[in-house]
Amino acid sequence: MQRSIAVELALLSATALAGLALVLAGAPAAWTWPLVLLPYLARHVYQLWRLNALIRRRHLLVPPFPVGLWGDVHRSLARYQQRARKRRKRQIRFTRRFREAANAVPDALVILGKQQQIEWANPAAGSLLRIHWPDDDGRPLVEVMQRPDLADFIASGEYMRPLEMAPEHNRSLMLSLRIVPFGERKRQRLLVGRDITKVYHLNMIRRDFVGNASHELRTPLTVIAGFLENLMDAPDTPASHRRPLTLMQNQTQRMRSIIEDLLTLSRLEMDDQSPDQAPVDVPDDLHHIIGESQVLSAGKHLFTTDIDEDLLLVGNQMELRSAFSNLMHNAVRHTVEGTRIQVGWRCGPEGPCFWVEDNGEGIPPEHLPRLTERFYRVDRARSRASGGTGLGLAIVKHVLNRHGARLTISSEPGRATHFACRFPPESALTRTRELSAIA
Repeated sequence: MQRSIAVELALLSATALAGLALVLAGAPAAWTWPLVLLPYLARHVYQLWRLNALIRRRHLLVPPFPVGLWGDVHRSLARYQQRARKRRKRQIRFTRRFREAANAVPDALVILGKQQQIEWANPAAGSLLRIHWPDDDGRPLVEVMQRPDLADFIASGEYMRPLEMAPEHNRSLMLSLRIVPFGERKRQRLLVGRDITKVYHLNMIRRDFVGNASHELRTPLTVIAGFLENLMDAPDTPASHRRPLTLMQNQTQRMRSIIEDLLTLSRLEMDDQSPDQAPVDVPDDLHHIIGESQVLSAGKHLFTTDIDEDLLLVGNQMELRSAFSNLMHNAVRHTVEGTRIQVGWRCGPEGPCFWVEDNGEGIPPEHLPRLTERFYRVDRARSRASGGTGLGLAIVKHVLNRHGARLTISSEPGRATHFACRFPPESALTRTRELSAIA
């Protein structure tokens, strides 16, 4: 840089000395100085024009470069061009690797624009969704797939749960579609379609087996329970037989509870949406459930309530009652004598919320993610002693899913456990609104 400035100063000094010499020789100053400075200014204008022409034609700036400051300008621009070329090559390599990886993925990947039009798709999208790129480039997704449920799914903006569907071109397939917002202000969408046919059929087989087996077991259990009851009530039954008969009767009742819970789970899994939804008087149901829980507790627990008597809920009464009673009965069964159990039903900023909280022993954090699994128990010996089936929280989870709600669990070992059912705001209903609707 200093060398270039020195060159420019030397050129300017030479020009000034030439003009001064002409003036001293007697040349008129009025035209001498413009004439002397004209070549210097013409050089700068030429270099500026030449650089502008090179940039407009996107020519690479390569040596030899002009002398002086214009040489520094050329060298700086050449370095920027070289860095830009390297960045562009890296981006091209990254894009190529990304496309190669995306093309190798067995799942369908489709990038949607701001208007839900197709911008790119991998080869798997052709076989799974009948979306071929670049043939379908720019076409709306709903026009290519022609699925009303898909259009509603995209418009809803609720992408936490996948959409399961059988494509029109191959009804033997079962696909799971997920949408992930990304890009500027998350206006673009990435559609991921996964073939879950095998998993879907396995789940169907499992549900059918559980349902059929439970139905088949119910009849012999009823017969066994009937004979045991007759033997217990018979006056001729020896006293030494009564204790074994009582144990058999208790285990029969426990098996019946397991079968009833399995049948409930099978029924809940058959459909994602709860049928026959209507206004539910949750406060009234909660008072009945609290009474049942107090009988189950036999006075060993302290119950406190925080219930909004005017807050109702749109849903299925039988399913909601089953979910709420499972949570409350669990709090009674799995806490020690003297535990305080709080039951709440309020509408918060995120919508209606039902919660059950106790100050019992708490649950270790490693067990929390698995509590809603079938037959999962934190303490197996204690759960069997309390008569639990290990299916209660799985039923709660499925009931809430069918109502668009979610279950949150928090616990501090040795201090407290908090179960909360959080419902969407649109499901809330006040008693005043319900009475005015009836009127």
